[in-house]
Formats: sequence, C-alpha cells, structure tokens
Amino acid sequence: MMTAFVFPGQGAQFSGMGKELYDAYPEARTMMQRANEVLGFNLTEVMFEGTDEALRQTRVTQPAIFLHSIVAARLMTTLRPDMVAGHSLGEFSALVAAEALHWEDGLRLVSQRAQAMQEACELQPGTMAAVLALADDKVAEVCGSIEDIVVAANFNCPGQVVISGSLSGVDAACKALKEAGAKRALKLPVGGAFHSPLMQPAAERLQAAIMATTFHAPKCPVYQNVSAKAEMDKDTIQRQVLEQLTSPVRWTQSVQQMITDGADSFYEFGPGDVLKGLIRKINPEVEIG
Repeated sequence: MMTAFVFPGQGAQFSGMGKELYDAYPEARTMMQRANEVLGFNLTEVMFEGTDEALRQTRVTQPAIFLHSIVAARLMTTLRPDMVAGHSLGEFSALVAAEALHWEDGLRLVSQRAQAMQEACELQPGTMAAVLALADDKVAEVCGSIEDIVVAANFNCPGQVVISGSLSGVDAACKALKEAGAKRALKLPVGGAFHSPLMQPAAERLQAAIMATTFHAPKCPVYQNVSAKAEMDKDTIQRQVLEQLTSPVRWTQSVQQMITDGADSFYEFGPGDVLKGLIRKINPEVEIG
C-alpha cells in the first residue's frame, strides 16, 4: 500500500473554509493567526466570513486555499504520504507536505505569486476555456494551429482539457475545437490566461523571490506539474516551481505516473473535492480517501 496526498488549486474556495478546523484544533488556530501576521492582513476573516466575490480575488484566493490545505494535512497524524502532488497552486501545498518548503516560506511565495499573476492579467488580458470529450493530443494540435496565443494549459483528466491564451486566441480555438469534434468548448469565468506564455511577466517578477527562498530535499517524491514525474532534487523542484507559471498542468499524467509508481490510495487535503473526482476519472480502481 502506498499513499498519495494531493492538494487542490484555485477555484476550490468557499465562504467559511477552514472555520471548523480553526474552532476545533489549537494547532490550526496558531497557524492561521500566524498566517495573518505573515501576510499583513486578516486572511482568516475573509475565509470565514467573506463573500464569494471577496474570495475570488486572486490575492486572497491563493493564500486561502494554500493555508486551508496545509493546515488540514498537518492535522492528519495517522497517515504519512509516500508521495505528493498538487494541482497548479496546490503544488506549493504539496511541497510543504513533503517538507521541501517551510510553510511560512510557502505562504509568502503563494502571496507573491498571486500578486504577480494578477498584474500579468492586467498587463495582457487573456482567458481560459474547458474543452470536453476530445483527446489531449488533438486539443494541443488544434491550439498549435491557431495564429493567436492559445495553448493546452490543464490536462485534468481524460476528455477534460483547459486551454489558455489571448481573448482572440481562445475564441478561435473554441470554434476550431468544436469543429474538430469537441463536445463542448466553454469559456471559464477567470481573470487571465494562467499556465500560458501570457504569464511570462509573472514568472519574471517571481523569479527573484523563488530563487531567494530556501528549498530542501523532500522527504518523499513530489510529482510536479511541469514534468509529471517523481522529483527529489531540490534544485529541480525550485526551478520547476517557477516554470509552472507558463507551462501546462499535467495532472492526468502525474496521477497516472503516481499509480504506475505504486500509489493505490489518494487523500485530498484542502477545500472541496475536485481532485477526487478527477482521479476517479483517470483511474476508477484506486482508493480515494
């Protein structure tokens, strides 16, 4: 038996997230209060009482999901992971769970990442769209044929790929993907073109912060979005955390590789259970905790 811990990304947030943990566990209260100090604003107040609109602000969303995820994982004392992975933002939570990153350093990076991404969105407007019922390679091929910027950005599960790029690029790709046989190509209510070349300004801004942060050799393999394979070298992990901003999230491939490497039970830590659903579609045979 090998256990995998997995961590969600942006979109999993909800009003009231983390409140039960805060009320029930002194360690959760300590970590959450410290997070407010590190960030310089009352994140937990927005998590517990904020409107959906307030929680959708990238500068709030990303640290909120990260904090909820690492607190939930820290409170799991009966299981230790044999391997970890996180979807986009969730990769930072995974690195903390693997002890490759101290949680306060992770929180600072996530906060800086959120601000850098928000600025990149304002600098170069973009969007994303979910493409259903078309093979991964076909989606990538169609995106490659579009003149404007558009790429396959999230390989979530077989038959579900998210594309990302300029407004005109995504519009053109949606039309071409439907003609190529996609069941749906639906634009998403997001503020930018995440995991696309349009995030390059964010990567440039974040590079110094990531390189100045101390990364450690992880206690277990980390399956990173960029490579979709087990990583144990701290320098590789550090480099790929930065590359992740402009590279696709290879979630399908990561989960498949984890299963190939022996994972037979997956536990999701954080708000919601989006990853559980994706993992069931990738391989219905594995145990979902």
